Amino acid sequence: MSAREMVRETNPKFYERYSKLEDTDEFWEFLVKPLRQSIRVNTLKAPLDVVVERLSEEFELEPIPWVREGFFINVDNLAKVPEHGLGLIFGQEASSMIPPVVLEPKPGELVLDMAAAPGSKTGQIAQYMENRGCIIANDPKISRANVLIANLNKMGVLNTRVTTKDGAYFARFENTFDRVLLDAPCSSIGMIRKRLRFLEEWRLRGVIKYMNIQKRLILAAYRALKPGGTLVYSTCTIDPVENEEVVDYLLRKTDAMLEPIKLPVKTSEPVLEWEGRVYSEELKKALRIHPNDNDTEAFFIAKIVKPGDVE
Repeated sequence: MSAREMVRETNPKFYERYSKLEDTDEFWEFLVKPLRQSIRVNTLKAPLDVVVERLSEEFELEPIPWVREGFFINVDNLAKVPEHGLGLIFGQEASSMIPPVVLEPKPGELVLDMAAAPGSKTGQIAQYMENRGCIIANDPKISRANVLIANLNKMGVLNTRVTTKDGAYFARFENTFDRVLLDAPCSSIGMIRKRLRFLEEWRLRGVIKYMNIQKRLILAAYRALKPGGTLVYSTCTIDPVENEEVVDYLLRKTDAMLEPIKLPVKTSEPVLEWEGRVYSEELKKALRIHPNDNDTEAFFIAKIVKPGDVE
């Protein structure tokens, strides 16, 4: 049975919806193909070249083009690698490393990671900030926040405070944060490559539910951002309703602007029209990544700026 046939048989409505987005054998094959293992070297604990040299003695490493600290690694069980246990490396999906790169956090800044658990992106942000400044890492679920805290401790992150608020809570901190990352809760279509249940359990009503959450969160995130600051909105899904629709909603409601993202990563064309709705041409500046573009998870990333002078 081909990947296309398997998807169509497993969830016919899923197949019907996303065949309108891309309908190639390669797309369906990579949508369900198991992911390559990828890692991020944690420079909070050791220099990049030292860790890479040590790992290269035992494993085949392939640099990830869009992040200096990222590598594909040929290993069966990352948990058995001593550097992983020591927090010198962290298992992180290759495309999920893009949002912190686009965010460009600097040492000494105040950063909000609005939906932070399990913490891989928070740790990456702390790494770029050299453990200076402050990150507010938020997740509304206590159980997920506990995992977040454990991972931050393992990575040696010292500049972060964990909160357990509904993300919309941060709207009250108007013009406060230098940078905000909203890696939004979503229908997780990109994660089908990790767990087939995301395909089996997919329902359109879930997409709509997440879209409403995302719109509420992105408005709060933008409100909390300082003038001149940067907001990165990202998801690990391909549905235009959760991606282009949400960013277009922000553009219509506020004075937000998009900036182009220049990274050595292959992308698919952003969706500017979907189910009768026409989205802003500004969405051409966002990154839409399908699984077959780079053999990674699906991802969507938009770089948003608030007009005004940086203090």
